Amino acid sequence: MSEKTGNPTLAYRDQDFMGSRAARPLRILAEYAQPYSRFEHTHVRDTIVIYGSARAPSPEQMVEGVTRPGAPKFDRMARYYEETRELSRRLTQWSKDLDREDRRFVICTGGGPGIMEAANRGASEARGINVGLGIELPFEATGNPYITRELAFEFHYFFTRKFWFVYLAKAIVVMPGGFGTMDELFEVLTLAQCGKLKKPMALVLYGTEFWDKVLNLDTLVEFGVISADDLKLFHRSDSVDDTFAYVTEQLTKNHLSDKGPMI
Repeated sequence: MSEKTGNPTLAYRDQDFMGSRAARPLRILAEYAQPYSRFEHTHVRDTIVIYGSARAPSPEQMVEGVTRPGAPKFDRMARYYEETRELSRRLTQWSKDLDREDRRFVICTGGGPGIMEAANRGASEARGINVGLGIELPFEATGNPYITRELAFEFHYFFTRKFWFVYLAKAIVVMPGGFGTMDELFEVLTLAQCGKLKKPMALVLYGTEFWDKVLNLDTLVEFGVISADDLKLFHRSDSVDDTFAYVTEQLTKNHLSDKGPMI
């Protein structure tokens, strides 16, 4: 009840109701409508998504001697932080040089630390806007300091977050990562395999040392559970130069002439 008038509280101001099971559809809709509004307002038309581990250390962490269980493995991931940062910086500068009113091919990450921070950081260092699609988690902070303030999001539902990853993406670079990265990679591969992506998607697996050990996809072909052509859904890369060349070539060929709606 309203304290001033005694009238019933407006439904959308009733926090008990908005947090209830009955209002779940409204919360889901909010995680679609709010990002849509912000992307439209900032003229972000499409993105380059970079997935990867939250555990890759920054150079500052390495200098400070940050350790964790399995420190040598932690050190090995430092390479991918720096290469992600450089790739993001170069892609952002390339995008800015297109000199368009709408903002094309904006770097987008999951908004957390590690590889995500590195990608947002590289874009910020190129003085470009960038997106962070954070997720509410009990054990990991999101909203790294390099995300453009107007484009920092926090989601409750993984599936609405995944929607915004893929809906605006025209290219995806998958750096080494854990369960979350695998989940995101295989969701995109499934959509592509099943013809649910109605646009060309440049998909890169970055880091041959990592991916060759983690994924033996040839075995899936051997057992007949995927076709050999499914291995053509992605490009393997082990360098910033190769990934930059591949992604920009694919975006130029497939998307620069797009004349459709912004989002």
